[in-house]
Amino acid sequence: MLFKEIPGLENIKKTLKRSVETSHLAHALLFDSTVGGAGLAMGLAFATYINCENRTSEDACGVCASCIKMSKLIHPDFHFIFPVAGAKKSSGNNSESFLPLWRSFLSENPYRTLPEWLDHIGADNKQGNISVEEARGVLRKLSVKSYEGEYKILLIWKADIMNASSANALLKILEEPPAKTLFILISDQSDRLITTIISRTQRIYIPAFADSEIEGYLEGRGVAKNLAHQITFLSDGNLSQAIKQVNEQQDDTSNWFADWMRACYRYDLEDLVKRADQFDTMNKEQQKAMLEYALRLYRDMLLWAQGAGELLRVPEKELTFVKNFSKAVSFDGLGKMIDEINKAYLHIERNVRAKMVFLDLSLTVAPYFKTK
Repeated sequence: MLFKEIPGLENIKKTLKRSVETSHLAHALLFDSTVGGAGLAMGLAFATYINCENRTSEDACGVCASCIKMSKLIHPDFHFIFPVAGAKKSSGNNSESFLPLWRSFLSENPYRTLPEWLDHIGADNKQGNISVEEARGVLRKLSVKSYEGEYKILLIWKADIMNASSANALLKILEEPPAKTLFILISDQSDRLITTIISRTQRIYIPAFADSEIEGYLEGRGVAKNLAHQITFLSDGNLSQAIKQVNEQQDDTSNWFADWMRACYRYDLEDLVKRADQFDTMNKEQQKAMLEYALRLYRDMLLWAQGAGELLRVPEKELTFVKNFSKAVSFDGLGKMIDEINKAYLHIERNVRAKMVFLDLSLTVAPYFKTK
């Protein structure tokens, strides 16, 4: 992973590169990212840059022996710790046992989330965990001298998963780290880390991606401009979610939602039943994404109704719909619709039959439209 492969975030990249150039590297860094953000990608790019044999002020070279090994995640001086769970695809219950799956997981893209990882390893409904034994084993991983690079580097992904025992075991090593050793902690829930861990790291906040960065990333990978624009709005700064929606080809969400609302407005029972059947054929993530899209638009309608249109972040097509829709529903009605969408979302998560949930939702929200 190279810095240039990460969209935007130029100030963060400059700060990290300058710390290497001036030899002002903290022994432990906390990349405080957002869900689906650049935390993990930035950690990989930073580690690649540190041990690159021909780095420049702009980036790692990408072609030296170190960079090639880093791109394959097989560098002998680069180690991982990440949450694992009892899974069907692997024996053992530590990060090392899951390394082949981890490499294939990151080869798809580095903007990943914990639920995606647990699904990738076949963890079913089990929760990920970083055990105290693995935290204690860090010293064993890092006690020997580096093989090739200047630094031994340990990247801990989802460090916030550690329980108190695991965190305290790691804390002892952070207090007295081996020479020429760098710890990179990645978290999208840093408030769950114990304060003593945070106090012993240099905290670097990595903001969510801007809309323009996500849209440019998608277009650069062959996604049509209109679809990239729509998915960018749906993802709300979460690049992992944006990539997932592209893979699922959710290219007609706005039209489907608008037609659904018009059917509710007309109280067209035949159309609503057909749409409930369509909703039932979607997978759970698509169903949840549709409801999340509805919640975002309803939020924007509330802002528009209150005269705060300058706060909206919607494409022109959705903005037109927001303006027209706001005229058909009262402010109180919008609030009730939001409550009903939240209930439907909860029922979908709890595996209630999607067709029943959606049809009930449609029949419930339809009366909230203003009568002519």
